[in-house]
Amino acid sequence: MSYLLAFDQGTTSSRGIVFDREGRIASVAQQEFEQLFPQPGWVEHDPNAIWASQIAVAAEAVDRGGLTRRDIAAIGITNQRETTIVWDRKTGQPVYNAIVWQDRRTAGFCDQLKRDGCEPMVREKTGLLIDAYFSGSKIRWILDHVDGVRERAERGELAFGTVDAWLIWKLTDGQTHVTDATNASRTMLFNIHTGDWDDDLLGLLGVPRSMLPEVRSCSEVYGRTSGASFDAEVPIAGIAGDQQAALFGQMCVEPGMVKTTYGTGCFMLLNTGRQAVVSDNQLLTTVAWKIGDEVTYALEGSVFVGGAVVQWLRDGLGLISSSAEVEALAAQVDDTGGVYLVPAFAGLGAPYWDPYARGAIVGISRGTTAAHIARAALCGIAHRVADVLDAMQADAGRTATQMRVDGGASANNLLMQFQADILGVETVRPTCIETTALGAAYLAGLAVGYWDGLDALRGLWRAERTFKPDMDAAQVRESRRKWADAIGRAKGWRDESG
Repeated sequence: MSYLLAFDQGTTSSRGIVFDREGRIASVAQQEFEQLFPQPGWVEHDPNAIWASQIAVAAEAVDRGGLTRRDIAAIGITNQRETTIVWDRKTGQPVYNAIVWQDRRTAGFCDQLKRDGCEPMVREKTGLLIDAYFSGSKIRWILDHVDGVRERAERGELAFGTVDAWLIWKLTDGQTHVTDATNASRTMLFNIHTGDWDDDLLGLLGVPRSMLPEVRSCSEVYGRTSGASFDAEVPIAGIAGDQQAALFGQMCVEPGMVKTTYGTGCFMLLNTGRQAVVSDNQLLTTVAWKIGDEVTYALEGSVFVGGAVVQWLRDGLGLISSSAEVEALAAQVDDTGGVYLVPAFAGLGAPYWDPYARGAIVGISRGTTAAHIARAALCGIAHRVADVLDAMQADAGRTATQMRVDGGASANNLLMQFQADILGVETVRPTCIETTALGAAYLAGLAVGYWDGLDALRGLWRAERTFKPDMDAAQVRESRRKWADAIGRAKGWRDESG
């Protein structure tokens, strides 16, 4: 029996996950890598550390499953999006660290673009708001701030890629420079209507076209791993940015279906089918996936800090020694004791888009304990997701009846129950919460004929638990009112000078 291998390259760790024909996990391996914070608001990764950790866990996952490389029918790749890497085409060495999606160093430049009246054009072509979140301004920063890099780029010596493109370049020993439509749609350089890089956007941001990868569909054979990189020639056959991969892995394949992934950040996507819906409520219009020549679109709301607030409780405050302990600590109290924690550590994403917001804890009294802080942190995650669903429902003109959830923090029952309560919507967790990796595996499997089509995949999705709303409506309204007050206190905390 053959298997599929997913490369799940995330913001804080790399994972390799092997799936069988039933969509079940056969084996998994994970490795964290170093987070670099050169200045406040800056977040970087070492691209070579990303590669080393990812190839190591891929090999480990295969070995743990008692398999050989030849048992792998295909590889699917899903990745942290927007994170920007520029490297030398000849040597394969990065010219600078990867600038992570959370990084805010280009916020001032993006503000200037807005003042110059560029946002309507950018939004019409890309479906995005102008923000430091996306890759385009990060590429420009590297070109303008690393000695000699712009000149080398103009000579065609450098390549840009999001993490998927970087991994494929490494897997194929520099023979293949490609990305997919989902990752391309997050760069602020890609026209989601024409399906190509856009010369107006390239000119606006000063990015040479020669740097860019070829944009392909999400499910096709892009190339094969080299013997040097993977000890076997295995087809690389699926790519999708992490959130789009999760939407596909959740089988939200019909218009109107919605999912939220609880990872380092929280990301909600609503399938809008073949229509690229323009948001009136500060959401993003993005490519959900492209299979063959058919493009499916989605509305997306991004919360920059989700599960990362639990890491902060662990590493920054020392309240817990492992992330898994947060639920037990939070359960020591019945409520937050009036404490609200706004996890705006890297600014606020949808629907606020305030890069100068910062985290805030309000409502502290002498009676506040570590348990109250832990519970407020979990509730803060749920409130931010509710902010996004409110905006999404307004755009869609209808109320959601169900939200499918996945990602590491979705295993937290206390968080999921509060999420259902505060949304007033059933929150459904599948048997496999690793739907980001599963989506990449599905896309790769479809490309090599591992499954016959979408109907075969629909039958693999199974619910593990449904959380039903169980909070008094007046209590929900009061909690949301106080949350809005807390958000107001976190906004605009920093200015451009810091």
